[in-house]
Amino acid sequence: MTQMMDSVPGPLRRDLQSLAAELARLAGWAYFDARQYSTARSHFTQALRLSHGQDDYLFMANVLSCLSLQATYDGQPSDAVALACKAQDAARTAGGQPLVMSMLHMREAFAHATLRDAASCHQAIGRSRDAYEQARGREGEAPSWVRYFDETKLIVDTGIALAKLGESERAEPLIAEGLRRETRAQQRGRAFHAFWLATAQLQQGRLEDACDSAGLALDLSASLDSPRVAGHVREFHQRLAPYGRETPVIVFEQRLRVAVG
Repeated sequence: MTQMMDSVPGPLRRDLQSLAAELARLAGWAYFDARQYSTARSHFTQALRLSHGQDDYLFMANVLSCLSLQATYDGQPSDAVALACKAQDAARTAGGQPLVMSMLHMREAFAHATLRDAASCHQAIGRSRDAYEQARGREGEAPSWVRYFDETKLIVDTGIALAKLGESERAEPLIAEGLRRETRAQQRGRAFHAFWLATAQLQQGRLEDACDSAGLALDLSASLDSPRVAGHVREFHQRLAPYGRETPVIVFEQRLRVAVG
């Protein structure tokens, strides 16, 4: 790819290189959603490599944030923290656009939560919230790829980070509020968030509520071709093993069998 680019005139080469970098990032997301994390990482890394020399620090921040989330899911939270911080540095070089910074601080919070570093997680959540307040009313100034990170997403992601920490009583109302606000069109996000609501409820020992929420995640995921969503549902089912004789679990397992055919 690099050798081919070298033979193309300057301005066109830059445009092609930017396009190739974005295609590599999109491919990384597709493999990430398929839970093929190593392949996703290779595509994200390629996107980052192609972006060097372009001086597009916001794009670099975006790719680094993808790598951070991938590392969190892949069981490498220390790497995820470092990548989120590198993403923040890249975004600051581009002017520190506040909505971008808010999202990046939340990615850092996820990584700290996975490490069970409560103090660092809460600090990152606070920085995310503060940056979002700076962004309020200026969302149109943010790059299009980060505009999904609205107030509802801030609320629900805060709840997910707290659930990862095990602070389920604080997490549950935030995730529930996020689900209440989300529209039917946001089916993939609602499926993820219903899973996290079920997780927070199970942490509190509320088995019936947890199974109801997991059933919602199951229903929402029925029309989604997302191995990542399906994997969350399977992981939740495994956590129910100690309660296999309880009625809510039996009902949920019946729904699961119907869903998987």
